[in-house]
Amino acid sequence: MLARMTGELSPLKQQHRTMWAAGSYADVAEHVADAPVDHLLRAVPLDASLDVLDVACGTGNVALPAAAAGARVTGLDLVPSLLDIARSRPGGGDVEWVEGDAESLPFADASYDRVLSVFGVQFAPYHETVAGELLRVCRPGGTIGLVNWTPEGLIGRLFKILGAYAPPPPEGASPPPKWGSEDHVRRLFEGCDVSFERGMIPFSFPTVDEYMTFFEERYGPTLKTKERLTADGRWEQCRAEMRELYVEMNQADDGSLHIESEYLVSVIRR
Repeated sequence: MLARMTGELSPLKQQHRTMWAAGSYADVAEHVADAPVDHLLRAVPLDASLDVLDVACGTGNVALPAAAAGARVTGLDLVPSLLDIARSRPGGGDVEWVEGDAESLPFADASYDRVLSVFGVQFAPYHETVAGELLRVCRPGGTIGLVNWTPEGLIGRLFKILGAYAPPPPEGASPPPKWGSEDHVRRLFEGCDVSFERGMIPFSFPTVDEYMTFFEERYGPTLKTKERLTADGRWEQCRAEMRELYVEMNQADDGSLHIESEYLVSVIRR
């Protein structure tokens, strides 16, 4: 089943939908599918008695294992093409897929025992709004479990570079890597019992250049930045900064690339 959202998208939401539909996020998701999902599901165990929501579910990396654990699962994402991929994957028929916005969840208060997101909600611009929605749909005694890139890690530092070349964000918006800051998450969920764990995802490619090409062709934020900066002659400058970051963080000494990218697991108990 795939439920559709109703009404017009704002220009900002349409930009986000276009960005994440660009390239091939399914290819990128394969590189981040295992370790963070396994880590989250150890921190927030599931069973057949639970109603589970995966927010900004992408191609279903969390929703599908949650359904396999026996839970009743809903996966929500802003991008219809990603939901189509999720639905077509093995086990996709066991999940209710809903097209919708993390900042305005189309669900009643206290609908879910577990509310999860892996590398999803941090890309919604209004963090306080998202946190309020996650709390609203989570039942009393329930748990919110999130995995987000840290500001100090590879992806957080990448977004700092990309942000320096981006148009000014809307008033009140916050950068994605703040969701990887423990202090920021505590403020968002003030009054809740919040705990944290950290982990690493390995990115391994034959060369730095092959890593760069992979993400330039497949990862929506990088691809759309390349399109925009190529048009105004600034792409090579931005690309050089990204390459400098990858070379700095590269742990391989044989000409290949191996970077451990840090993420934060946040567990919020209502």
